[in-house]
Amino acid sequence: MTLAVRVPKELSARVPVEQRGPGLGRDAVRMLVSRGAEVAHHSFRELPLLLRAGDLLVVNTSATLAAAVDGWTGHARVVVHFSTRGDDGRWAVELREPDGRGTTRARAGGPAGREVRLPGGVGLVLEEPLSGRGERLWWARVSGAGVPGLLREYGRPIRYAYTERDQPLSAYQTVFALPSADGTGSAEMPSAARPFTARLVTELVSRGVLFAPVTLHTGVASAEAHEPPYPERYAVPEASARLIEAARAGGGRVVAVGTTAVRAVESAVGADGAVRACAGWTELVVTPERGVRVVDGLLTGLHEPEASHLLMLEAVAGRIAVERGYEAALQGRYLWHEFGDVHLVLR
Repeated sequence: MTLAVRVPKELSARVPVEQRGPGLGRDAVRMLVSRGAEVAHHSFRELPLLLRAGDLLVVNTSATLAAAVDGWTGHARVVVHFSTRGDDGRWAVELREPDGRGTTRARAGGPAGREVRLPGGVGLVLEEPLSGRGERLWWARVSGAGVPGLLREYGRPIRYAYTERDQPLSAYQTVFALPSADGTGSAEMPSAARPFTARLVTELVSRGVLFAPVTLHTGVASAEAHEPPYPERYAVPEASARLIEAARAGGGRVVAVGTTAVRAVESAVGADGAVRACAGWTELVVTPERGVRVVDGLLTGLHEPEASHLLMLEAVAGRIAVERGYEAALQGRYLWHEFGDVHLVLR
């Protein structure tokens, strides 16, 4: 799916909402709500009024990593974005160039054998492209220290040129984030959940809305690349699978918080249509042709109209809902990207 959408630069959210004025919290963003061709405008704080007892929110517990580290290849400065840890101990990485403004721009990744010097005496060697679809991401072997420790000591959150300045890692963690035992997590924030606060979660629970935690460690999604999603590590726990099935049986709606939650849940659906505990790697790409088998709604951010994001939205809500929603978001001057406003689409 493609949309003839151009997002003006001034609609990029340059800082988190809580830094835009006194007394603002994370939940002070706007929320566009789409039901078919109908579009309505709300505050995110009104979410409890739009859901009903028995509805279930699927939330991603993946913590955001400080995944950007400065390095050198030869005499050239580079920034390494650590994306995904492989089962063999290697990491998928993206090499980028500093742009002189505190952010980065795309650069060629290879060739195989390229060495990158990192802080603390750590070395990195590119071995092979992550896939045959391009050479932006490479599998790399790291020596001299473990990557989780390297990121804790020298890393910073990945950010792109539409943001105003570096933010602390805490600005990129959602209220649902849980550190993993092996130090892995998401290269970039599962940002749809960012507006949730402990107070709002409490209000939702008090109204009978259920929560089902899942985990999907998302990789880098550089603004220049409009690629289908790569394989990602995920887990749907037994308790969450049971909650999802109970909500469906009771007539509740299953609303995924973020495209990562959609990918995780839909990857755990069996041939009989039931969700079961599942963990591993998912290569699922949700498209209108494939459709969704469990998810009834999606809470997501406003992003550049890249193919994979829009295809998932269309699979959940239909093409008309996506087109009308994006038209309304532009007309209403909604803010884009991870610190911006949100879009709730319901079937």
